[in-house]
Amino acid sequence: MRWYELFDKKLGDYLPDLTVLTEEPLANHTSFRIGGPARRMAFPQNAEQLVLLLNFAQECGAAPYILGNGTNVLFPDGGVDRLIINTRDMAQIELDGENRIKAGAGASLARVANFACRQGLAGLEFAHGIPGSAGGAVCMNAGAYGGEMAQVLDGVSVLFPETGVKYISCADMDFGYRRSLLTERPDAVVLSAVFVLHDGESAAIRAQMEELMARRRASQPLEYPSAGSTFKRPEGHFAGRLIEEAGCKGLTIGGAQVSQKHAGFVINVGGASCADVLALMAEVQHRVKERSGVLLEPEVRIVK
Repeated sequence: MRWYELFDKKLGDYLPDLTVLTEEPLANHTSFRIGGPARRMAFPQNAEQLVLLLNFAQECGAAPYILGNGTNVLFPDGGVDRLIINTRDMAQIELDGENRIKAGAGASLARVANFACRQGLAGLEFAHGIPGSAGGAVCMNAGAYGGEMAQVLDGVSVLFPETGVKYISCADMDFGYRRSLLTERPDAVVLSAVFVLHDGESAAIRAQMEELMARRRASQPLEYPSAGSTFKRPEGHFAGRLIEEAGCKGLTIGGAQVSQKHAGFVINVGGASCADVLALMAEVQHRVKERSGVLLEPEVRIVK
């Protein structure tokens, strides 16, 4: 019996009302608009359902992958013979004590920042325009305009396969540039995050968020599908500047292009495939290495 046949049986027995899609195009769930079908895609609504899904996956021999907003990921054109667990419905946001906000892993950063603004809580203005989920953001220490998750996080509830659910404090997250303890533990799953903010005026907070969003629109190719910054910032350099200096701005392979607006972005200008993006990334890495001696490291997560 194939893993997904056994998985379907377990779902019917224990989670008959759970939304599960078969051969669902991953392009419909990623900001790159790229990716073939997922064998199964499940949408848990709470931590208990997510834990059950992971247990089923282990028992069935499936290879689960946790997908948030799909904003920093590239899936293969042929799809994946895997269970994709989409956390979009685990998006609850609530106050959690004085100046604290608790957000489910699937809550978008924009919604969390807007919630904080309505409560008169400052500190998340930088995150308003980051197109990701709370779970993904804390895993990679997402940041922009001088702010990052490490500055506003109290802690994270994480499911570890060997020990169960633990609350990891910010101090123990081992944050670095676009990394954390959890980037080294792909088997660990973020359930929720708690942010500690400070008092502010909602109008001033809103004005700051709108200013940063205007700067983002002016400098980034938000009108095209992409996965955000394609490469990590090398120490002592800016990836976009190195790419531009290597003559890669506007470089195109198939439907993938190095943005004319910001060379740090590979964009989908129409019908781009995963193969197009990977070929373009490899060419950019080659040209930058030849010119500057710097090897660019992908920031986008490439799933196989």
